Amino acid sequence: MDLGREPFEPVRRVVRRGAAALLCAVLLAVSPAGPSAAEPGTVRAVGTVALAVEDLDRSVAFYTSVLDFVEIDRGELAGAPYERLEGIAGLRVRVARLALGDERITLQEYLTPKGRPVPADSRGNDRWFQHVAVITSDMDRAYARLRAAHVRAASSAPQRLPDWNANAAGIRAYYFRDPDGHYLEILQFPPDKGAAKWHAGASRLFLGIDHTAIVVRDTEVSLRFYRDALGMRVVGGSENYGPEQERLSGVAGAHVRITTLRAPAGPGIEFLQYLAPADGRSAPADERANDLVSWQTTVAVDELPGPLGALRAAGASLVSTGPVTLPGGSADGAVVVRDPDGHAIELVTR
Repeated sequence: MDLGREPFEPVRRVVRRGAAALLCAVLLAVSPAGPSAAEPGTVRAVGTVALAVEDLDRSVAFYTSVLDFVEIDRGELAGAPYERLEGIAGLRVRVARLALGDERITLQEYLTPKGRPVPADSRGNDRWFQHVAVITSDMDRAYARLRAAHVRAASSAPQRLPDWNANAAGIRAYYFRDPDGHYLEILQFPPDKGAAKWHAGASRLFLGIDHTAIVVRDTEVSLRFYRDALGMRVVGGSENYGPEQERLSGVAGAHVRITTLRAPAGPGIEFLQYLAPADGRSAPADERANDLVSWQTTVAVDELPGPLGALRAAGASLVSTGPVTLPGGSADGAVVVRDPDGHAIELVTR
C-alpha cells in the first residue's frame, strides 16, 4: 500500500462516519487474499494491533517522532456497540490510527473508565507480555536514534543471534519500552532471512511491522487455538538461549521456544514459550481493554459462528456479549475473545 496515495478521510468525517473502523479490526494494513485463500471460517489476515495508552497525544508523538509512524486519523468512540464489543460499560475512547509501511497500529486512550497502569515489575517472560517487531534497515542508526530519544531500555544493547542457531543466525534485535511501559522490538534481518520487502527499503530507517510476539505458557495449547481452530500456518521456529538471548530479553537464564505463525496476509504472530525460567506470571484474570497492559490483535475471518465454537473448544474465553455489528458498516460482525493465555483477539468479518 502506498501511504502517500491513500485517500485518508479528514478527522471530522472519521468521527462522524468512520469511527467504527478505528477500533474495529477491518482497518487492515493489507488487503486479505482472494476467496480461495482460506477455508470457510478460517483466518484471512492479521490486521492492526491495538494497545491502550495513558496519554494519546504523548504516545502519538513518541511513535511518529521516534519510530517514523505516520498518523492517519483520530476519533472518539462511545456507545452501546463498543460497550458490548469490549465488555466495558460506559466506555469513551480516544483513538489514533498510525501506519508504518504496510502495517498499522491503533493507540487507544480510555477517557472512561480509566484502567490500571502496566505493572512496574513487568518482565519479558510474564504472560501478559506482547510486542510488535519493527523492522529497521540499519540497526546501528536505529539504536542511536533510540538512545538520543532517551527511550527506556529493556535489552542491554542490540544483540546478534549466534551462528549456531541456524533459524535465527545473524538476526539483530533490541527490546525497549514506550512511554507507558509497553515492550517494543526493533529487528534487522540478515540477507538470507525475512521477507523480500525488508531488504528493499534501505532509504528508510524503519520499514514496517514483521510480527507481534506473545508469551505463551504452552506452545502446543496455543497451536490448538491459533493453528487448529483459527487456521494460521506455522512458518518457522527455533530455540533461543545463551548470553545473547538473556541480554535481549533482560531475563536471566532465558531459554525460549519460538514459533512463528502467519495468515494469508498481514504480520505474523510469534509465540515465546519460556522453557526457562518458568516463573512467568499469568495475565490478570480481570484484565480489560482499558488496562495499559492490554493489547488487542485484529484477525479477519470468513465467518464468526464456526470459529467461535472451535475457539471456545481450544480454550478461548469470550469478552464480547456476542457478535456485534459496529456503526458505519465497517464490518459485518466483530467479537473479542481471549486466547488460552489471556491475549485479546478481535475477530471480524466483512
